[in-house]
Amino acid sequence: MQTLIAIDNSDASASIVDQIAARTWAKEARFTVLHVTEASHLWTLSTTAEELARRSANVVGRVVDKLQAAGLAVEGIQREGDPKSVILDCAQEIRASRIVMGSRGASGVDRLLLGSVTASVLRAAPCSVWVIRPGLKGLPKKVLLATDGSECSEQAARSLTVHPLPVSTEVRVLSVVEYYLPPEVTLLQPPGVDPMRVNQIREQAMATAEDAVDGANRILESTYPNRSQAISVLLEKPADLILREAQEWGADWITLGSHGRRGASRFLIGSVSEQVATHATCSVAVER
Repeated sequence: MQTLIAIDNSDASASIVDQIAARTWAKEARFTVLHVTEASHLWTLSTTAEELARRSANVVGRVVDKLQAAGLAVEGIQREGDPKSVILDCAQEIRASRIVMGSRGASGVDRLLLGSVTASVLRAAPCSVWVIRPGLKGLPKKVLLATDGSECSEQAARSLTVHPLPVSTEVRVLSVVEYYLPPEVTLLQPPGVDPMRVNQIREQAMATAEDAVDGANRILESTYPNRSQAISVLLEKPADLILREAQEWGADWITLGSHGRRGASRFLIGSVSEQVATHATCSVAVER
């Protein structure tokens, strides 16, 4: 199992290293540390290019040393080019099952992981993506799992058991009562509309949300005894609801699937996971 760690000189990259080093990994886990020097900065003097290459090597070397000291199998590589393209190409080359990256980079010539890069990688990556934000000290203590009961959501729940966090970790399972009334039925229920039909639609949506929570709890119950749940009626955009729940509950990690249910009952579509990962104030794992 290969993990690609995309780093720069930012605080977010320091948090990435801490997260990887602190977690428990399978013996077969392998890690590749990638630092990208943007080609647009290499047009001036050759000494500038040499200096950038030297600094890149130093950054990679420090991260590799720290992860190797934690007992992990790690290699480091340096590349030049457009960061988002290089990250995606490298992930494909090594057949990465996960990309770990920061949400913001440093300023000036050292910048790498800007918001646009994060969004581009999330949109196009063939694997799971973890977006680590600076300030996360130690392992997450409060994890919000957003689920709609789809296969991707179940994979997101399973991911929390594959690399388990401490048993004391609080996990909140969030699902949404999301329903779409047919054209002849409105929330105002005009004369002629059967109230039983409206109630039936709402009850089916509630059952779907409850089933999603129950399914996630079955996956998590043997690993995380400290669980809670939240079922909300969709009165705003799904991404906004997830972000608000995470903010109000004080989550320091959000886990969700990259795609959810299709058709009228869809919830966690790709654009939602992208919005959550790029706008959350905490770290986010988008699982494929």
